[in-house]
Amino acid sequence: MAKETKVWEIIKSAGYMPIENKNIIVSYAPKNLSDSIVKFLGCSNEFFVLQICKDALVLVPFGKMMQDLKKEVVLEIPLNTIRQIEVTPSGLNYLITVETENDVIMLSAQQKELSDMRLSGMLGRGGIFSNNWHKENLDETLEMLENLVK
Repeated sequence: MAKETKVWEIIKSAGYMPIENKNIIVSYAPKNLSDSIVKFLGCSNEFFVLQICKDALVLVPFGKMMQDLKKEVVLEIPLNTIRQIEVTPSGLNYLITVETENDVIMLSAQQKELSDMRLSGMLGRGGIFSNNWHKENLDETLEMLENLVK
């Protein structure tokens, strides 16, 4: 569980310029239906904070949030290398496809409607009575992602 302000401070301290309220919780997209079922049941999944920054998209492993974050741990995708970002509904999630000059990265973000009952909701709370920042940021973050390269 991480408070959004703590996440923001950690990313700033690593040398990035995060855009406020433009972060969500993601995982790598499943390869097929079987992988999707395994991830849905929570048997195997690694979560990241996807943060839109001034000059880059930044993926930070969730486990590293509570430690001293180093730039070497972060996956940084400079905005000027992104050719296209596509967001499509996929079951209970959104599929986020980021196409760069050299690669395609496929991520999955849990939809906000069930987020409070899923891992993104648990990870996106700073405490029992805190707001779910993943849920609150999802729509605007996805919209900004889709419009980054237009």
